[in-house]
Amino acid sequence: MNQVTAAGFARLLARLGADEDAAAAEYERLRLTLVKFFDWRGAWPPDECADETLDRLVAKLEGDTGINDVRAYAHGIARLVLLERLRRRVPAIEDADLAAVPALPSPDPAPPLQECFERCLAALPGDTRTQVLHYYAAEGRTKIDNRRRLARSLGITDNALRSRMLRLRERLERCARSCAARAESIGIDAALRHVTAVADTPEVKPDDD
Repeated sequence: MNQVTAAGFARLLARLGADEDAAAAEYERLRLTLVKFFDWRGAWPPDECADETLDRLVAKLEGDTGINDVRAYAHGIARLVLLERLRRRVPAIEDADLAAVPALPSPDPAPPLQECFERCLAALPGDTRTQVLHYYAAEGRTKIDNRRRLARSLGITDNALRSRMLRLRERLERCARSCAARAESIGIDAALRHVTAVADTPEVKPDDD
């Protein structure tokens, strides 16, 4: 992990706001957003993952003055940290091209549907959530290769994996839409608390195609 210097941390604060107090508050909001990002995706411990992300951001800012949106860049780093953590848990994906993962847009403030989707994703069982994240990671050829490795690691065909992920995606979308609709009447915080495990997805047998 990078050793953050006082100068490096001050440089980050300066990029978050001109006023010292406002910049410090913005830093805490960014860190909390990152902790939630990792917590909802099952990366543990989430506060450690968030700190690693911020350490990398500070190091990057020391040598790169072309970063315009610090918050969006932080979420791009968070995505890489997440995939690195997941890769340690799923050896079959160890050759994934992490550099191909696009930076995430800054989610602050997040629309209700996005927050609901994140909570529904977090409600999946750990192994299933990991499979979903790997299935939709990267682009182009890397994504195709990742999906083939994932199918082999699960002992099912590519078509069976595609069917499984389609069913999971439909369940997640229904869950998110239901949560967002509820948020309109009871508020987003209460709606998020109503989200329960999206765990009733039937298993796909190895010979499914």
